[in-house]
Amino acid sequence: MICLDTDVLSVFLRRGAPPPAQRRLAEITASGHFTTSITLGELFYGAVRRRSASLVRAIEEYVRGEVSILPFDEPAAESYADIRVTLEAEGRRLDEADLRIAAICVARDLTLVTGNVRHFERVPGLRVENWLE
Repeated sequence: MICLDTDVLSVFLRRGAPPPAQRRLAEITASGHFTTSITLGELFYGAVRRRSASLVRAIEEYVRGEVSILPFDEPAAESYADIRVTLEAEGRRLDEADLRIAAICVARDLTLVTGNVRHFERVPGLRVENWLE
């Protein structure tokens, strides 16, 4: 099962993903498509900031209709604490939103699909794939 990061969903929403990414997504049953409430917030923020009603509609139709949205819940909070302590001890901090996204994925044993592999690969226990290359 996969969790789609903000940058990947943005590509799917705005200009359509590259054909290899579309094929990979199609290979996974719809019940295995996830994103986080953090990502949903980032997507809406970008659309509202751009004053793009069409992008807001696309988010509502595609993301809310086709992708399961995962909350930052108690298991994610526990993963968050472990990940944050580890990264801080190593001097390799992560932005707060990305840390929460990573924690949700680790807590639910999901692979994060992102264009920002180098950024997320420092998170212990997080599987990361880039479908945009």
